[in-house]
Amino acid sequence: MNPNQRDQVRQEVFDAYRRFLFSKTTLDECLGDATPGQLEFLRRLASTELAAREVARRARYVKSAGFPVMKTFKDYDFSHIGFPALLSKADMLSLNFIGEHKALVWYGGCGSGKTHGMVALGIMACHRDYKVKFFTVSQLVLLLKKAHYDGSLERTLAMLSSQDVLLLDELGYIPMDLESAQLLFRVVSDSYERKALVITTNLPFSEWGKMFTDDKLAAAMIDRIVHYGHLIKTGDKDWRLEHSLMLDKR
Repeated sequence: MNPNQRDQVRQEVFDAYRRFLFSKTTLDECLGDATPGQLEFLRRLASTELAAREVARRARYVKSAGFPVMKTFKDYDFSHIGFPALLSKADMLSLNFIGEHKALVWYGGCGSGKTHGMVALGIMACHRDYKVKFFTVSQLVLLLKKAHYDGSLERTLAMLSSQDVLLLDELGYIPMDLESAQLLFRVVSDSYERKALVITTNLPFSEWGKMFTDDKLAAAMIDRIVHYGHLIKTGDKDWRLEHSLMLDKR
């Protein structure tokens, strides 16, 4: 190992071990007299530890997200997916929309692949060190109402605000009372221009007023989602039914 290589390795080891909270004084003292072999060993040790921490951190993110099932895009059929002009499949998979604080709305019929796509995106985000939370809309509304009544609403909203992306599944499957709609609007409004949203729904925007029992509230929510959002259409074909064991296809 020539002097330049040794200096480069020493700097790599120094930078890595600083992340382990060793002081600069300790590192300078220990590394100053280290042999090339010792430096190489310490570099390997640091690299292995950092890789292990990365795997553990991302596993924690996946667990904390609360996904109902684990899904990927490995066997996902994109042939029926309609992407908008300003968002290609590659754009979506880049996850740039998260850093840009945009919204994705997956719209289509039951069993058309909306939740699968949402979860797969969420798991990808966790593996790229984004903090993610998954809720069905009914779960989120129940959480917010409980927090409202027990006095912990602001704490719950702060937890939601700390995420990089919120996944809201099954918007439109269950009608809401006005209080539930107002609480959900608070989450959407707080997320506007601050974090990414991914929403699945079986209803066109024109029918959201019926779901929220308040046309003005629905319009305000749609306005915030559409302004920095993209609509991904999954169609009406029920892929779960198509591959159901009850059809006894061989």
